Formats: sequence, structure tokens, C-alpha cells
Amino acid sequence: MTCVARLAARAGLALGLALVLAACGTPRRPAPEEDTVARAAAAPVAEPAAGDVLARNERFLIYLPRHDETLAQVARRFLGDDDEAWQIAEFNGLSRPQAGQPLVVPLKPVNAVGVTAEQVQSVPILCYHRFSGSVAASVGGMAGKMVVASTSFAQQLDWLARNDYHVIRLSQLLGFLEGRKPLPKRSVVITIDDGYESVHRHALPALRKHGFPATVFVYTDFIGAGDALSWAQLQELDASGLIDVEAHSKSHRNLIERAAGETDAAYRQAIEAETRVPREQIERRLGHKVRAFAYPYGDANEAVLEALGRQPYTLGVTVNPGGNPFYAQPLMLRRTMIYGDLDLDGFKAKLQIARPIVAP
Repeated sequence: MTCVARLAARAGLALGLALVLAACGTPRRPAPEEDTVARAAAAPVAEPAAGDVLARNERFLIYLPRHDETLAQVARRFLGDDDEAWQIAEFNGLSRPQAGQPLVVPLKPVNAVGVTAEQVQSVPILCYHRFSGSVAASVGGMAGKMVVASTSFAQQLDWLARNDYHVIRLSQLLGFLEGRKPLPKRSVVITIDDGYESVHRHALPALRKHGFPATVFVYTDFIGAGDALSWAQLQELDASGLIDVEAHSKSHRNLIERAAGETDAAYRQAIEAETRVPREQIERRLGHKVRAFAYPYGDANEAVLEALGRQPYTLGVTVNPGGNPFYAQPLMLRRTMIYGDLDLDGFKAKLQIARPIVAP
């Protein structure tokens, strides 16, 4: 008997045992449908064919994949999305289907918040600014530190790909934070601030190589000026399917600092414009909803959070380092800066994908 037949036989035995145990509570005459099930369980088990669903309930199904069928194809068939293949892979502890071996397909989230007995899942959000084709341009002073050589960026993305990290969109974090949607164990988000032209020239090709998504936060007064991205380039980034363009304020002023002589009313009016104007401009120019905001210098206070709360923003990001577990505050997410003088070992150390649970 094959492993598939044994699996089906065990399922029949378990069903028969359940009926016996139920009968032990209060003696009664078996219902006609129970007789039918019991006879079916005792009957010889037919060998299932590839492509068959062997068993199913509301939460799981057991499926015998076809020859050469990929996990992405299985995910598309039962979960409606190739990108959900990771759920099948993690649940079964494999990277691809094995001949003759059934797969368990979780139909509902198994662990939407990423908590185990040992640790809590944490999602790092990486923050870049500028890129350069020269390593020499990536060092020297704070301004130099903000420039990452294109070779270093490519090396970092290559390492993520080789080590089974899942680069996800920032927007995918929302379901995780709300306890609705699990994320792969090695999830990481890539963000790029300000809107320098080097994003188009250096970052986009490296992201395309691996099909990695990223979020570019722009402050709209900068667009089209000097070495900034133009609206045409932003439209190209948006059309790539990899880049989400979101808001980084209007002028990049520090939103928690007041200008000299600025009254309470003027300050609140300015904060309202700094959060509303970029959202409206990006939505009008690029034709998509803007729901994420990056605070200039990573700073926010109660007035800023209230301004965001009056608008349809759902996520806000700081530059406080660390990862984001399911209980992170959606409008105060942590981000880890990636500087130009960081070597690959230093980059690896920035990827906080779990927090240990410390016993009391």
C-alpha cells in the first residue's frame, strides 16, 4: 500500500473511531448516514490520482500534486494567488512538491501574528536615501553616509534572495498588524526616502533583477528640482509594478519643530498642508491611493498624528531602528537606516526578524 493509500486508510479509521467514541456516551441506534460512512471507511481504499483533493474541511485540505506542479501553481488553484506559495512551503517544511507526497494546504491563516513558544515574528523596514555608481561617493561625512553604492545595494539584494528572505510591500504589513494576514518568517520591507533621481538610475535595475518591491517616499516640493526624480520618472517607477510611491511631506520641514513666531493655529495649519498636499498631488499625478507617510527626520508628535488621523493614512514610518511585531503601532513603525559605509555583515545584523520571548 502506498503512503497516499495509508493516509486515506488512517483517515477512514479515525472517522470510524470517532463514531464509536460518540456512541459510548449514550447508547442509541446508529443513524443511517453513520452506517453509510462506516461501510465506506471499511471498504477497500482506491488509489487517488495526482491532482486529487484527498480530504478537506474549512481550515485545511490535503492535495496530491500533479507531476511537475509547483507550489505557486498549487497556491494559485486553492488560495487564489501565486505569492501565497510560502504558506504551503512553511506548513509542509519543503521548498517544492515531492513526487507521490500529499501536501497540506492551509485555507485559513494558521498563525497570523507570528507568535511561537520561543519568539515573536518581527518585520524589519529598511530605509535608504541615495545611490551612486561609485563606492568612493558613498563615504565621508553624514551626507556621504546617506549614499549607498549601487554595487553594495545589489550585493545586499543578492544576499536576501540567496537566503530565502521575502521582500514584501509596505502595504502588506497592515493585515499582519491587524492580526488578519500572516507573513513569511523572513519578511523584510525596502523603503527609499526623499525621491532622488538615483533611485531610477541605480535602485530600479537592482530591484527588477529579483522582482523585489520597494516604497519610495517623496516630498513633493523636491520633485523635478536638481537631482530629484521628475514626475515622468515617478510615473515610470509606478508603472514598473515594483515601486509604490508614497508621501514624505510637502517641504521636508521637521514636523515637530515650529518656525520662529509660528502660532498654534499657524503650526497646525502648516502640519495639515504638509500631510495633505503631497497625498493629493501624488494621487492626482499617478492615479493611485496614498496611504503611507514617512515623517521627515523620523519625528512625529500628537499634532502630526492627529493630522494623519484626519486623512486616510493607515501606516506611518519613523527612523527608530528595529523590527515590527504584530503589536507595533501602525502610524509609528520602526525603520532601520542603511548607510553607505555598512559592509555585508553589518547589513545582516540589521535584519531583526524575530524577538525572543523572555520567561518571567
